[in-house]
Amino acid sequence: MNMTGKYDIFLFDADNTLYDYDKAEAHALQTMFEQCGFTYSEDVRLLYREINEQAWRDYESGNLSKEALQIVRFERFFDQIGVKYDPNDFNSRYLAELGKGTFLVDGALEICRAITEIGKRIYIITNVVLATQQSRIKHSLIKDYISDFFVSEYVGYQKPDIRYFEHVLQRIPQIAKEQILIVGDSLSADIAGGRNVGIDTCWFNPSGLANDTKIKPTYEIRGLREVDGYI
Repeated sequence: MNMTGKYDIFLFDADNTLYDYDKAEAHALQTMFEQCGFTYSEDVRLLYREINEQAWRDYESGNLSKEALQIVRFERFFDQIGVKYDPNDFNSRYLAELGKGTFLVDGALEICRAITEIGKRIYIITNVVLATQQSRIKHSLIKDYISDFFVSEYVGYQKPDIRYFEHVLQRIPQIAKEQILIVGDSLSADIAGGRNVGIDTCWFNPSGLANDTKIKPTYEIRGLREVDGYI
């Protein structure tokens, strides 16, 4: 552990850490429903979120491939709401809409600016689809503050796999692990991954959820501006 609590490299998760994935998801899903002539509602969105989150858990545990995840989630979803539609086509169009969702979490722009203004660096570590992430970063307000990003689809391994983080470390040369802090909202992916590879972690927990797991972060914050205390 870094005993000073100050770091030079920040590995930020993307969805629901820097980017407001919930807002992007809702916008993309509603847009797709309107284009396909389906009836959209808040209940529909919440059902999709539940199914999608379970699919991602299956992916992170190795029970689904990234390709299968993208199709299975819509197969399950359409089955639940009684809709007949090609899940492959829907997924492709949905991802294009999702990539346009550059909504930021409160404080993301300010903390990215604060970190880079003093010469420290930010990298994004994410399990999302490569094309979606590329589009989001390209069009977002924080793009100029990001040194690079590592997408599991390109790396070949996903968080929390130690091989994913070893790949990241190999591409940030001459930096000791003690100089790096991982910031993310997922205990199972971000925090567990950091612990697996021996990097300090900061759990972004804006809702104040109870941690009833054995995965313990180095730090815990409610707002992104609190990261200022670690630069």
